[in-house]
Amino acid sequence: MPDTTCHMSMSLDGFVAGPEQSRENPLGKRGLELHGWHIGDPRANEANGIAADWLMRPRGAYVMGRNMFGPVRGDWDDDWSGWWGPEPPYHAPVFVLTHYPHDPIQMDGGTTFHFVTDGFDAAYAAACGTAGDKGVDIAGGASTVRQALMAGVIDELTLDIAPVLLGSGERIFDGIESFDFEPVEVLHSPLATHIRYRRTS
Repeated sequence: MPDTTCHMSMSLDGFVAGPEQSRENPLGKRGLELHGWHIGDPRANEANGIAADWLMRPRGAYVMGRNMFGPVRGDWDDDWSGWWGPEPPYHAPVFVLTHYPHDPIQMDGGTTFHFVTDGFDAAYAAACGTAGDKGVDIAGGASTVRQALMAGVIDELTLDIAPVLLGSGERIFDGIESFDFEPVEVLHSPLATHIRYRRTS
């Protein structure tokens, strides 16, 4: 079976998003500072571009949580199709965890959002069934990554560690009792250190 990957940007104190996520701050307050190595930072240069190409390779399907998909809570009472505009960056099926049913949303560029109400295992199984030889990526956010780690399905975990202290927000390792990965590759860019881990068991 092709690898299941997960790729997250993280602060030095372990947060993958800042506090108070909202429509205005989808990554929480100061959360955008974690992603300067590939978006929106004037210090980004060619080395950062190389890192982005290496780390953000396309996958056959994705699993994400509802919080990553958008700010709407409860029943789907808002005409929302994700943070990314008419052509999201996935270009593949994306399975969104939610407690509220929603018809699939087909976007430009090959992305279709499917909404799964039966939990992480069901979403992951659906993603594996459609991914082909390109594999599955656990796209986030923190809660979904934690569920994937607890289920033991991630083969390769890449962390972009930004030289930022957020102080609060969303962590991916809260409640995780063991880290069954070893570092196999490190790539440095001016705004982050990228560490690729592989599962050891």
